[in-house]
Amino acid sequence: MNFWRKMKRSDWVFPTVLLSLYGFFANCRPAEPFLTPYLVGPKNISEEVVTNYLFPIWTYSYLAVLCPVFLLTDLLRYKPLIVAQGLFLVTNYIILCFANSLTALTYLQFNFAMVTSTEVAYFSYIYSVIPPERYQRATGYVRSAMLTGYTFGATLGQLLISLAGTSYFHVNTITLGLMAVAFCVSLVLPMPQHGMFFKKKVEVSTETLNEVAGTSGGGTDLAKEDTGRCCAWGNIKTSGKQMWKSLKESYSSRSLLQWSLWWALATAGYGQVFNYVQLMWDHIEPSSTSSVYNGGVEAICALVGAAAAFSVGYIRVQWGVWGELSLGVFSAIGAGCVFLMGLTDSIWLCYAGYAIFKASYMFLITITMFQIAVNLSMECYALTFGINTFVALTLQTILTAIVVDNSALGLDITTQFLVYGGYYSIISVLFLTQGLYTVCKHYRRSAAQTNTDRPPSAILEQQSTVTIIK
Repeated sequence: MNFWRKMKRSDWVFPTVLLSLYGFFANCRPAEPFLTPYLVGPKNISEEVVTNYLFPIWTYSYLAVLCPVFLLTDLLRYKPLIVAQGLFLVTNYIILCFANSLTALTYLQFNFAMVTSTEVAYFSYIYSVIPPERYQRATGYVRSAMLTGYTFGATLGQLLISLAGTSYFHVNTITLGLMAVAFCVSLVLPMPQHGMFFKKKVEVSTETLNEVAGTSGGGTDLAKEDTGRCCAWGNIKTSGKQMWKSLKESYSSRSLLQWSLWWALATAGYGQVFNYVQLMWDHIEPSSTSSVYNGGVEAICALVGAAAAFSVGYIRVQWGVWGELSLGVFSAIGAGCVFLMGLTDSIWLCYAGYAIFKASYMFLITITMFQIAVNLSMECYALTFGINTFVALTLQTILTAIVVDNSALGLDITTQFLVYGGYYSIISVLFLTQGLYTVCKHYRRSAAQTNTDRPPSAILEQQSTVTIIK
């Protein structure tokens, strides 16, 4: 009991522990790696309908709700959106467990779009309830809890299916129970006192209050009402100016703009691969309970990606010089892996390609987030996170509408992955070209600086040597 009281009195431990618990349970979804086999198998939905009809609805819905949810997240101070996310997660698995109609499964895609769009509240909440000096440790704990939950869930799902012979339906009911626990944890999160942008109040003097009362002719009550409206409008204007200032700060630097560009471009491609990779696995080796290892692969990918991301903290590189070239090289590796997944007939090669692709993306996105975060205030970072996510989702929606949707090309899953490989190749060429230019420019500048710093006698001696050689 004493430990619990001390934790509640702490200015950062209590909310960090609760948010970490929520992150663990909300991401502990044993059924998620087996969504496609569940829809194609027990739900009896054809692969074409899942690929070209159901999954695109999630992308379109996500884009439609992202901006309103992002603004509401700060206005409502994070916790209500986290609670809503927990509720949508519960609803998600109720539908998966007990609904069979195509209409219900169509709504499921919108429901899951609400889950993913409210992730911004989860990532931003911790910065509104703890002091800035605790940001680094709290962020590490929260992200570790998410990763642990995801890995545990994927591993549990694989063990239940491969060793215990559990049906997909019962794995979904177990996941539903875990989501209910996450929802209960979200209810006890402390409520932040303010958001990052909607937090400044407009001060109104007594003279202003009397002036409003006199001009309105309605007495003090009406004056207070009018003044309340003025305060609300002033608060919105102040918040808008603050957001505009943060926006200019975020994208005024060429370096930050380059990192943000890669973030948006690469995340769009990663989202497509992640969304449709289960369909590719099912296409290469049609699902049966005994031969599906999706959960084990996702667990390994999470661990490999975490190790790659963790290693970033120990790498000493001049990212201003080598950053763009690194983005180009690892994007080329990602492109090769996506082409491998699209061209191979071996499920194990496809698994391996996905693991390398996901690890390289996790490695680079960690570097990108770090490079942006260290150069911006937390308000600017939150806004940058939202805008980059929106741009990435817009690009992903365009890819979905052209490549996947039946109303456009409606390509089969193999051809889709070849398109995604080509998309990543374009990103690679773009950043390799820019990276080589940056490196050459750096070395030319270094050489010029070296000559400038050398004494005149050394320069004359070098010129004499050159003359003699000639």
